[in-house]
Amino acid sequence: MLNIRHLRKRYHLNSLELTDLDPHPFLQFQKWFKQAQEAGILEPNAMVLATASLEGRPSSRTVLLKGIDEGFFFFTNLKSRKAVEIEQTSYASATLLWKELERQVILEGSVKPMNRKETDAYFAERPRGSQIASWISPQGQVIRSRQELEDRFQELEKRYEGKEIPLPPHWGGYRIFPTRVEFWQGRENRLHDRFQYLFQDGEWLIQRLAP
Repeated sequence: MLNIRHLRKRYHLNSLELTDLDPHPFLQFQKWFKQAQEAGILEPNAMVLATASLEGRPSSRTVLLKGIDEGFFFFTNLKSRKAVEIEQTSYASATLLWKELERQVILEGSVKPMNRKETDAYFAERPRGSQIASWISPQGQVIRSRQELEDRFQELEKRYEGKEIPLPPHWGGYRIFPTRVEFWQGRENRLHDRFQYLFQDGEWLIQRLAP
């Protein structure tokens, strides 16, 4: 048996008060994200994306947040499980944990696909190896071996040698439009500070939550 009941972390670095928060959650997120970058956190844009099937079966995985404008956006294989579930329900939740700062942010809301022009512009910025991987990986599907991927990779490397690699038709972006954003700050004795932003009647309402 795995007995890990004794594992505990004392949270003591910071507090979070209503007066600390920006009236808009996107600006508050950017403030915290900048602090996460300055703290040297490895991949501060890593977020656990949770989706669900039409039958209500949840699934989750880590993706990389790639920017914020009118929503929070990321890119993925459009035939992956997450993409299929997003197309079925149009909703998702994402969690970013910055444990070195004892902080967590949760986003919940509707999800819409990004247009091909936006996706193509980002794809062109990706490292060449990542571009090739986007073509050859049937994400989430069963494959025979690692060698199968390596062979496909080498094949495409030769095919596009000296050429630009085009955007795969099965690869694109999604934008999360949150209607709820929660900011969590770890505190002593598990009396954590939690605030949620709720989008109601065209404006953001901020509420403190019990830990």
